[in-house]
Amino acid sequence: MDLYKEILVKVLEEKKVEVFFPELKINPAQIVEGRCYQALNQIREVLHDESLDDRECFLRIEEIVTLFEKIGSSCGGRHDFG
Repeated sequence: MDLYKEILVKVLEEKKVEVFFPELKINPAQIVEGRCYQALNQIREVLHDESLDDRECFLRIEEIVTLFEKIGSSCGGRHDFG
């Protein structure tokens, strides 16, 4: 549930709210699922190239960690490369 909350918080903090619609129903699950699908597509693209050497693989993993950070999820201190 922490990942779910991290993603939702990141999405909502980027939104500016000026008008209140009391009957408007926002479905948080659809927001999170959409962001997750986008992230998975990007991760798949990062990992797709099988011709990479070890250094290039490391750089790809760093890209994946960056993708998680962009959606508001920390991968922990172990993956803090820089």
